Amino acid sequence: MTPAKRLLDITLALLIGLILAIPFTVLLLWLLITQGRPLFHVSERMKTPTEPFSLWKLRTMRPSAADSGVSGGDKADRVTPAGRRLRRTRLDEIPQLWNILRGDMSFVGPRPPLRQYVERFPAIYGPVLQSRPGVTGLASLHFHRHEELLLRACNTPQETDAVYVRRCIPRKARLDLIYQARRTICLDLMIVAQTAKKVLPGNR
Repeated sequence: MTPAKRLLDITLALLIGLILAIPFTVLLLWLLITQGRPLFHVSERMKTPTEPFSLWKLRTMRPSAADSGVSGGDKADRVTPAGRRLRRTRLDEIPQLWNILRGDMSFVGPRPPLRQYVERFPAIYGPVLQSRPGVTGLASLHFHRHEELLLRACNTPQETDAVYVRRCIPRKARLDLIYQARRTICLDLMIVAQTAKKVLPGNR
């Protein structure tokens, strides 16, 4: 990560954090009332092929000790009503501002993968994770909705895993490597702006 990209991340994270401080507090109170504790979901993700970190999100599902893998249709019954709204607007990702400030993530980059997929597919994730993982990116912009539709149709963890491995990982990796080859501060700002536009009411 270049110093300019890191400076942009810190500046944007602090600015957005200040703007959202009061609305986020209200959101936490609403979640506490509507779905109770815990408010946050913390999961292990990979920053590099060998370095994990704790990814913070707002909880959108009922907790399960046996939870593993990506979310597909097999987990749909665990998504709370509030969680559906959070996912649709991507408000569940606000806590990742903390990950950005810590340096675990950037605003723009590949979505941070689970350890199991990095270990299973080192030839794919070795090149992809040469970029710092991000909250959004080319893959998030151009494939996120399609991935949701593909995984929503899966009825078992095994089917979800098979579809994710066969139809999602390779396509996202191609987009992540295109970003990696062309990344600039201007491109990052454009991706952030397009992501914000997509999640605004009336554009989803």
